[in-house]
Amino acid sequence: MTETAKASCPFHDNTDRRKSAAIARENTRAPEGSHWVKSALLAQKVLRNKNALQAGASAEALSYKNPEHAPVFFLDGKDHFNKRRKTQRFLSPKAVADQHYLIMQKFTDQLLAEMRCNGGAKLEDVTFELAIEVVGEILGLTNSDQAERARRIQRVLYSSIANAKPGMEAWLLNLKRMFHMGIFYLKDVRPAIKARQESPRDDAISTYLDEGYSHLSIVIECLTYGTAGMLTTREFILMCAWYLFEDAELRARFMNGEEKDRMAILMEILRLEPVAAMVMRRVHEPLEDTDGSTIASGELYGIDIRAANVDEALVGECPFALDPDRAQRMRDTGRYLSFSDGPHNCPGWQVALHETRIFLEALFKVPGLKLEQEPQMHWNPALGSYELREVLVTCDKSSA
Repeated sequence: MTETAKASCPFHDNTDRRKSAAIARENTRAPEGSHWVKSALLAQKVLRNKNALQAGASAEALSYKNPEHAPVFFLDGKDHFNKRRKTQRFLSPKAVADQHYLIMQKFTDQLLAEMRCNGGAKLEDVTFELAIEVVGEILGLTNSDQAERARRIQRVLYSSIANAKPGMEAWLLNLKRMFHMGIFYLKDVRPAIKARQESPRDDAISTYLDEGYSHLSIVIECLTYGTAGMLTTREFILMCAWYLFEDAELRARFMNGEEKDRMAILMEILRLEPVAAMVMRRVHEPLEDTDGSTIASGELYGIDIRAANVDEALVGECPFALDPDRAQRMRDTGRYLSFSDGPHNCPGWQVALHETRIFLEALFKVPGLKLEQEPQMHWNPALGSYELREVLVTCDKSSA
């Protein structure tokens, strides 16, 4: 940060207090042979480029003869656009307002009532169950036992993102994945498909059936959206809760503010603490680097989301200060690169924000609510993201 910026900083405190900064710094590296992009302007240029192809999570090592069988994450161009469009209508602001709001409120009330009956809970368990149920309603996974479904989905998601060394360990992991995916299909996906074949609903599985998707393709779509909508949303909710527990002034502003103000607070926390640390792209055209030099066509880029989100060129002065008014001052939406950018930006970002807002509004109204200890932070190398665990909260025990 420049001395000029420091002198004009309206906060007079630009100390880096990001909770996940240290663990991310230790674990975030751009792959060998790639350009590690920390500049927000170059990051936007890469992510928005029409000739940029998805390159993360082994995307370049996989090929699909039938795009229907490919997760939307691994597709580009027309195939990506067409597949994403089919599900996008379930993730739009209108869908959140018309359909998902009531579901979010229903499960929030249910889960917090259970927490009050017990006098507390591990917040990571509560928020994961919330995320599972919200995404399950959007997809149409609603025709199996709620508690058992949550456990099965957790097993299949974690086995899907796990890594193993080549050889017997990898073979055993693949066997485990197939087993959990098979159970998930038999117990959860197949009953949902059967129910919607008999009586279609306004959800994703009904749409996939109408489009002629195979059962395998539907399982793949459920897991693709499940990983993003369940695993990452949980961490987002937990991180925002941690900030609000610690900062009474920020908490008061969140609880007393209008919806727009609450969303600004959540997005500013996410700017500082993005769950995803890096995304990969390969660009098939020359690009101008920040120093004016030209980067050749076909190069691989590692976009450092965390670095870009504290780049003054994008977010303005005092980039480490938590400033809910920043986006309005910068005439920006406040998303920055927290949900990525370009064609592969996060399709469910509106769902994640409103789900977080609704849950936290209700959580901090719970009588006697207290965070018992500082959460433990871990790193998930498969997702390239932090995880918060042992988020123990207590509250006044209800008599119901």
